[in-house]
Amino acid sequence: MPVINLEEKFSKFTDHWHPHVVADLNDQHIKLAKVEGEFVWHSHELEDELFVVVKGQLHIDFRDHTATINPGEMLVVPRGVEHRPHANEETWIMLVEPQATRHTGTVEHTLTRHELPRI
Repeated sequence: MPVINLEEKFSKFTDHWHPHVVADLNDQHIKLAKVEGEFVWHSHELEDELFVVVKGQLHIDFRDHTATINPGEMLVVPRGVEHRPHANEETWIMLVEPQATRHTGTVEHTLTRHELPRI
């Protein structure tokens, strides 16, 4: 089993809001993404979503509050909960979610990607 170096994997891409698959775990994808600015309001009807901040600071808006996640912290967004991630500066995140999860949920947006690259 090769060790996965997160810094090296993050160096392979520059685009924002487009997750890249780095590993699989029990029918889950481990994804890395760089984010900056606002994402789209969305939810995942059937899947919980785990956000881990590696670098920077991620804010996730919910309809009644905003959560702030710092490096070394994580947050689970339960299935069905509408949310909108955003970051004031480039932030590196790791996501753990079922392989079938679309990153914009059921929302079609210019940021939607139907195929996720593996790095």
